[in-house]
Amino acid sequence: MAHANLEKTRLGDTGLSVSPICFGTSALGNMPDTYGYEVGEAQAHETVRAIFDGPVNFLDVSRNYGFGRSERRIGDVIRERGGLPEGFVVSTKLDRASDDRFDVDRVRRSLEESLQALGLEKVQILHLHDPEYAASPDDVTRKGGSVDELFKMKEEGLADAVGLAAGRTDIMMPILRDWDFDVLITHNRFTLTNRHAEEMIDFATGKGTAVFNAAPYSGGVLAKGSAEFPRYVYQQASDEALDPVRRVEAVCAKYNIPPGAAALQFSMRDDRIASTICGVSKPERITQTLEWAAFPIPDEAWAELLALPYETGDPEANRDYVLG
Repeated sequence: MAHANLEKTRLGDTGLSVSPICFGTSALGNMPDTYGYEVGEAQAHETVRAIFDGPVNFLDVSRNYGFGRSERRIGDVIRERGGLPEGFVVSTKLDRASDDRFDVDRVRRSLEESLQALGLEKVQILHLHDPEYAASPDDVTRKGGSVDELFKMKEEGLADAVGLAAGRTDIMMPILRDWDFDVLITHNRFTLTNRHAEEMIDFATGKGTAVFNAAPYSGGVLAKGSAEFPRYVYQQASDEALDPVRRVEAVCAKYNIPPGAAALQFSMRDDRIASTICGVSKPERITQTLEWAAFPIPDEAWAELLALPYETGDPEANRDYVLG
């Protein structure tokens, strides 16, 4: 099997270096409303063990994934192993309360809950997550609000790097302009079928903020296939919504390329992307991801793939988001 280049990227002056692939672990919290399938505890534990045993040194989670189940299941394996593997990077997120309260007290409690679940005294990367859903946006961005508290947590040594992880670029951009984050996460908005985050990625990298690109498979359909998994960005999809995916699949079929390999490498080959976050729900997906990262794709195929039309609107504009 060919091996992908997994040379790590240094994240500014944070002291952290991350592999070009990061494993997203939201599905490990058992989120059938989002993904359309169940993930039991034993399967989640086996997946985390496989991540720790592999060449990737980076995983991403959130306090709200599975109402805390993702962090707890990861923490089970961290405790089982007596701590994180040396050089491993855990990224988690400050999340709003169930009533959408997102004030300073809530973000402090969110971090406490994360550290307790993970069995850690600190995390390497800590994001403010989904501020667009805050009941009071002013609680997030005002002087002394949640963003300021995030940076205070870094000063206190509770995180080595801080970032912004959200969906709506119109919410993210003003925050990115006003604060100097180490990193950011965008998801579903820079893929083979959609380039909504292009301008934001340029802005962030121009500021020296490292960009992590999550959900390169558009919620799984580019990995599993439109026939088997007719969902787009976590929702059942119409034929019209699946048309861009089917165009990608047609080019890949012509060159005998797994669409998932093309979708993953589209992100990995972009110099602006420090790491691509790929969701996994079982150990086999880890092996598959590494194989796709190394799959040979000829220049002629790239020329056709990059010439395909793509969307620039927000792919989640009509998403019915269900917390947890």
